[in-house]
Formats: sequence, structure tokens, C-alpha cells
Amino acid sequence: MTQPPCPDRSDAMLLVHEFTASDSLRKHMYSVEAAMRAYASILRGDVERWGIAGLLHDFDYERWPNATHSATEEHPAQGVGILRSRGYPEDICEAILGHAHYCNTPRVTPMAKALFAVDELCGLVTATALVRPSKSLMEVEPAGVRKKMKDKGFARGVSREDVLQGALELGVDLDQHIGVVIGAMRGIALELGLAGIAA
Repeated sequence: MTQPPCPDRSDAMLLVHEFTASDSLRKHMYSVEAAMRAYASILRGDVERWGIAGLLHDFDYERWPNATHSATEEHPAQGVGILRSRGYPEDICEAILGHAHYCNTPRVTPMAKALFAVDELCGLVTATALVRPSKSLMEVEPAGVRKKMKDKGFARGVSREDVLQGALELGVDLDQHIGVVIGAMRGIALELGLAGIAA
């Protein structure tokens, strides 16, 4: 089935800059975008479309963080309302709603499953890189990320359950999954500030 056209990355970046001032949150969205592009290539999805879903999944989080986990107000419902008003297609909107458990939006498409699977993992990979002496993604390997997952005191904001559930829903081996995300993030390491302290 042919999907309706999607605004391009330059339009998506305007939204990111309009709604998100936090450098760390922007970098998280860039990480998720890179991971989504990688999975689109693997799963024969639309690379640009999947990338935009990753880039915009948290664009509203800074303004509407949703501490109460409302399914209909604040993040991500507020952001999806903005996306719909600006002509973003429903498959992207549904994937963004699906990355938050409390929205009760089934993750039906490969895009939606991938977005949920990479979101928390990107945060864990970033945290793992930041505790390396070099602060470099080049020194992060799946085994190291797995080890950090077992340390409940490390990166407490990252849901281990979501990482495991995401890989399960996507139907991928966890180590391979972590490897895909690390590889994708290495491709934009300079942009993420994770190319190493020498760089």
C-alpha cells in the first residue's frame, strides 16, 4: 500500500528547533533517527520516512513532559496533534504514539516496532559511551552495553524492560539489536559529541 507523502527532513528540523532547546534531547532524537534509518535499510522500509519518525518522536517532550502519563494530553499526544495539523502522515503519527506505553496505541507496523525498540536503547548506548574515558562510541560494544543493563544504578531513567520488549517485538537478537544501534550512532558520532575527546 502506498503511503501519503511526508514532509522532508528540513521541515522536521524546523519543528525540532522550534520546540526543543535542550542540546541533549536534540542529540537523543538524532540518535533515534540514525537508528531508525539503519533499521529501515535492514527491514526494507522507507529510510527517509522512518528517519523522520525517529527525529520527531520526542520533539514535544521538553514543553509537555507528561509526568502523569496522560494518553491524550502532553507528550506525545500534543506533538502528534501538531504533526497531524501540519500534514504528517498517519503511519508516522501512530508510530510516535506507540513509543509511549501509556498511549495504548498498538505497535502494528515495522516502523512503530522499530521506534519503540531503539528509543530507550539509544539512551543506554549514549550513557555507556559517556562513562568511557574517551567518551567515544568507538569503544562501545554490545557486551559492554549488556553489562551496563544489569547495573540497576546505571542510567536509571532507561527502561530495561522496554529495551528487552522492543527487541522481542522486532524479532531480533538482543546483541545484534544493540550492534545495529551502536553502528548507526557511530555514523553520526561527531554530531552527537561522542567521537572521542581527541576529536
